[in-house]
Amino acid sequence: METGSHPSRRSVAASLVLAVMLAPGIAPAQTPAAKALVDAAKAAGKVGEQADGFLGFVTPQTDPALEAAVAEINAGRRRVYEETARRSGVTPEVAGVAAFKVLRDTKLKPGDFFRDADGIWRRK
Repeated sequence: METGSHPSRRSVAASLVLAVMLAPGIAPAQTPAAKALVDAAKAAGKVGEQADGFLGFVTPQTDPALEAAVAEINAGRRRVYEETARRSGVTPEVAGVAAFKVLRDTKLKPGDFFRDADGIWRRK
């Protein structure tokens, strides 16, 4: 629980994830093609954000290009979470969860899918 001037480890991790993602040279590496493919899949309800901070498939996929794009973006996110953990003294898992909360609350558009820790896909 946060109190006064003592933020929780998760809120610190969320702040650091954002700072690391915005830092030059540390943002998740992703090609424009992978981002475009994943953005289109999100809009179609095929891909969503997961509680661990990674992308997941809302529906089973057989598109190798989409699977590769999701893997590419998730690899970049993993590097960001590891860097955040190294800088802040939290685990990469805590950094990923914190990033998910920020993404869910500030970046997801109405209709986008997300999966909370309970494992159920929901629409924003």
